[in-house]
Amino acid sequence: MPTAARPRPAKRSEARERLLATASKLFYAEGINSVGVDRIVSESHVTLATFYRHFPSKQDLVVAYLQRTHDSIADRTTALTDHAQGAELVRAIADEVSSQLGQPGFRGCAFINAASEFEDPQSPVRRVVADHRRWYYELVRRAFAEAGHQRPGNAARHFVMVRDGAMTAGYLDGVTVARRTLNRGIEAAVGGVPLAAADEDEEGSAPPQESHAV
Repeated sequence: MPTAARPRPAKRSEARERLLATASKLFYAEGINSVGVDRIVSESHVTLATFYRHFPSKQDLVVAYLQRTHDSIADRTTALTDHAQGAELVRAIADEVSSQLGQPGFRGCAFINAASEFEDPQSPVRRVVADHRRWYYELVRRAFAEAGHQRPGNAARHFVMVRDGAMTAGYLDGVTVARRTLNRGIEAAVGGVPLAAADEDEEGSAPPQESHAV
């Protein structure tokens, strides 16, 4: 296609970016349901009409916040896959989790936090959480498969559950113990410690949506 005929990329909306950045900060730090639209609008320095032009409802903003969080995690893990694979990729993903535990303002997993505030598993918010979890599980399962683990699906479930616990304990109980426990759990999985045998149709399938949250 000639250059002159190519459609121009959509212009980035600075107001939308401010709204999303403000909401992301407040939702993570204080909880989704405790932060109202008026406050987000005020701290983003936009009008209420501008808010609703970009986000028809608060729920749309929450979905955008979670998608933005997912994209950030996906970008970081994609960078890891450029330099590691198999067991080393598993360890690199675990190291990424460990590094999050000590970040200023750390308040656990954004997806666990969001799921705890939205009870309906069929709501748009919970569907984003479930999609993210399936993606994360598949990422880890593929890494275990590349490492030659005999039951990569089981190992991935082990990883995700240990990761979920570390993210929660890192906020509630302290970083040091959470990191040590995370590392022990991941090394156990990488080392091929026998796990409870899965049913034939369970191994390799995505985890149940309600079993854990990333």
